[in-house]
Amino acid sequence: MLLVPTLDQSGAEKQLTLLACRLPREEFDVHVVALTRGGPFADELAKHGVRLTVLGKRWKFDPVALWRLRKLIAAEQPDIVHTWLFAANAYGRLVIGRRMKPRPKLIVSERCVDVWKAGWQLWLDHKLIERTDRLVGNSVAVGEFYQSIGYPADRITVIPNGIDIPEPTPIDRDAVLAELEIPRGSPVIGFVGRMAKQKRVDDLVFAMALVAILQPEPHLLLIGDGPERDKLMKFARDIDIDHHTRFTGHRADAAHLLRIMDVFWIASDFEGQSNSVMEAMAAGLPVIASDIPPNRELVIDGETGFLVKVGDRVGFQQFADRLLADPELARRLGDAGRERMRQHFSIDNMVAAHARLYREVLARP
Repeated sequence: MLLVPTLDQSGAEKQLTLLACRLPREEFDVHVVALTRGGPFADELAKHGVRLTVLGKRWKFDPVALWRLRKLIAAEQPDIVHTWLFAANAYGRLVIGRRMKPRPKLIVSERCVDVWKAGWQLWLDHKLIERTDRLVGNSVAVGEFYQSIGYPADRITVIPNGIDIPEPTPIDRDAVLAELEIPRGSPVIGFVGRMAKQKRVDDLVFAMALVAILQPEPHLLLIGDGPERDKLMKFARDIDIDHHTRFTGHRADAAHLLRIMDVFWIASDFEGQSNSVMEAMAAGLPVIASDIPPNRELVIDGETGFLVKVGDRVGFQQFADRLLADPELARRLGDAGRERMRQHFSIDNMVAAHARLYREVLARP
């Protein structure tokens, strides 16, 4: 049983869906349970014949949803309950105590270096350690963060995200640029992600203003939505760079739009393991990323892209200028990043690692 708050179109939900659809059916019977609602990934689950139950959670703490979850687990008696993200991790562990008979093995997935969590959330995480058979982090940095709040090292497993490696196909770049109202032939610097404070998208907007001082042709393409979007659009207007900046909002074809980009930027001050960075690298883009531990696990400085200090807007500008001025360097870094994704971060590797973990956990008394 894979338990998640929703099936909204985001990184953790995508990884859960990939796992649910690709675990070997001759060994694993998979049931996905969403606490609050379904979402875009529900169709993918249905296409692969994966069962889905939605519990209809309405409030942060909903005793009815908690009761429904307890009743479902009692009825199905899964061997493993694998929870994803804070709400599901909390609900799953509140329901599954040490005294539950029969008691499924309980695995929680943490997807970020969660410095955002409030004190009560970290307290609850710590309080529920004793009910946790294994914690899965998607990066070494995530594992180290949770070890720092008390999780035993021997109960932490790191399984990186899995990424699809698309085969290059022809694209009418000029047509896509025209749709986005970007002049024909313009170099494009891109970002894909949630417009939230942790992403520091304002650093990228300011860096674009610096790029435009020396190079008037490049444009910044910002794909995604979130609470900071309106503020960022105003900031772009205030510093007179809105004519070089395009905010698209959420785009279901974000992976397709990567193919018109020349450089990819990400400035986050914390991450778990960035799916957008992985997708950019898989698409053969050179990545300029903030120098934080999770990004260092993906981007090898000088080999697949460049790392700059958090908040270093000039650094983003300087490396972008360098890559735009040297297409051969950009191609070499992009090819190396694509190969790194192929070798170390494939979906098959991610699924196989989870299958090994499930077997190992079930083998323990």
